[in-house]
Amino acid sequence: MELRPFTGHDEPLIVALDGDPEVMRYLTGGRPTPPQAVRERALPRLMRRYACLGGLPGFWAAREGEAFLGWFELRPVQDDSADTVELGYRLRRDAWGHGYATEGARALVELAFTGLGVQRITANTMTVNAGSRRVMEKSGLVYVRTYFGDWPERIDGSEHGEVEYEMTHDDWRLRRPE
Repeated sequence: MELRPFTGHDEPLIVALDGDPEVMRYLTGGRPTPPQAVRERALPRLMRRYACLGGLPGFWAAREGEAFLGWFELRPVQDDSADTVELGYRLRRDAWGHGYATEGARALVELAFTGLGVQRITANTMTVNAGSRRVMEKSGLVYVRTYFGDWPERIDGSEHGEVEYEMTHDDWRLRRPE
């Protein structure tokens, strides 16, 4: 698997990814993102680069050969500081269950702690999203808390709240194989 920065040519890939109801199940309740919203909001966000990350993007397009798999996120929580970053991922349904999410997440954890000066990685998902939670755990993050946000719309399962996972640089260093 290869991770690369997004370009404007990736718009159709994001429209297709965000158009799959199963991919969007835990994000919008399965409603697709309209193409105009991808063009005007999602793609510019995916292409943004961060000075605090040495000019690297916060989101990475993932592919295996010529096949687009989805994206990975390693984005600063505060735009001007790499101390804490958020880890995330969104993969096409046909890429699920092949280890790509764990592979990409682990690669970005390694990058964060060896090359970017990150002190803490955080990740969040719905409590009921067992697959995403398993990826976080396999990537070395540990459960921190369950919380309930004030979301504008109810999604099936949201009554169980959201979970936060994290890993600190010190924890990573202690658990990292030499």
